[in-house]
Amino acid sequence: MAKRYSCYIKTLLLFLKSMPKRMQAVIYSRGLLWNPVHLHRTVSGLISVLLSIKRCPCIRYQNSSDMAKRLAEKIREVLNKESNSFKFRQDSSPLLLILDRRDDPVTPLLNQWTYQAMVHELLTINNNRVNLSHVKGISKELKEVVLSAEHDEFYANNLYHNFGEIGQTMKELMDEFQKKAKKHQKVESIADMKNFVETYPLFKKLSGTVSKHVTVVGELSSFVEKHQLLQVSELEQELSCQNEHSMQLQKIKGLINNHQIREIDALRLVMLYALHYEKYTNNDINGLLNLLKTRGVPERHIRLVYNILEYSGINARQSNLFDRESVAKITKKLFKGLSGVDNIYTQHTPLLNETLEDLIKGKLSLQAFPYLGNAMMSKRPQDIIVFMVGGTTYEESLTVYNLNKQNPGIKIILGGTTIHNSSSFLEEIQQATSGILSKYKINNN
Repeated sequence: MAKRYSCYIKTLLLFLKSMPKRMQAVIYSRGLLWNPVHLHRTVSGLISVLLSIKRCPCIRYQNSSDMAKRLAEKIREVLNKESNSFKFRQDSSPLLLILDRRDDPVTPLLNQWTYQAMVHELLTINNNRVNLSHVKGISKELKEVVLSAEHDEFYANNLYHNFGEIGQTMKELMDEFQKKAKKHQKVESIADMKNFVETYPLFKKLSGTVSKHVTVVGELSSFVEKHQLLQVSELEQELSCQNEHSMQLQKIKGLINNHQIREIDALRLVMLYALHYEKYTNNDINGLLNLLKTRGVPERHIRLVYNILEYSGINARQSNLFDRESVAKITKKLFKGLSGVDNIYTQHTPLLNETLEDLIKGKLSLQAFPYLGNAMMSKRPQDIIVFMVGGTTYEESLTVYNLNKQNPGIKIILGGTTIHNSSSFLEEIQQATSGILSKYKINNN
């Protein structure tokens, strides 16, 4: 079932990626309002997806988000205006659920440990392409590689696997390649030559797959080791899921002063701390900002700590991310199979998971997520289209993939105005809060 809808997931996730790069992650005009051009583009993209899957949905939206409501209203206008184009034969209406990234700023700030998400975070996937030209000694054919689940069986089978599992799978792939290579070392007869020519396309394809993924995984491994990402990620998970202020504060200070830690990682730790402990009486946000300044982090980057509180502080969020039930349910997972990876904590679950579970169970609040207009569904939806204003992430794509597997008969597809990694998310925050006079006074002592 999930495979049946995989093409729709790709379409919906990527339909805005055809916009010029300068437009992909910026949907805001001055302040937290739709840029009219990007609103029109988003409406057109969503309508095209609905037409492609031949569905006319009921619409629910996040009530705390003016942007989600505005998008819902524009979608309904088009559905009403073009009603003849949406007269499809369907057993039941699907649900279009429009959410706002601002309700969960934590997910796009975290380092990732599944293959697809990790590649996007550390190397960036742009239209299924990854630029590796910066890798020392890289061959010409590997300076840019394509990672497409439609054309790369290894990638399709492993994009949701964790970093440790990828190591073992890579070993199996290399063993298979070496076995085939050894078989073709001797070409001593016409029959051998004919057999080689017949199998050469497959052999060449396997050779390219091995080279590509060995290079990509090697570069990821290098990032992890060089920048101590295991240590960073463990603290990110603790900040997301645990309430241990004093211990976490000391760990952040230690990592800011560790120059093997990248500036962006130190900055994101401070942002997570600010989001978590924004209203905590004895927080030391200003002390952490001073440490960033001492380290030499540019002022425009430090300003992002203020920006994210304006964009998605406690007064802007509909949900209390740090008092969720899942925070108390800490689970540790041991990743094995790749040198350099011992204990990785995967405690964090995107808010989207909780929202969709409530929706599937029929428990999603009508006050927090009202229907648009009078059309309401009498039954729980079987087909769900989720759209995230402000961008979605590959971690949330994994959430949807797992929910589809766990709930036979339910089909969920996911889309957003872009697919974020932490860098693009920081760009979006900066753009969204441009021109806003911040009301935040961070020093609460």
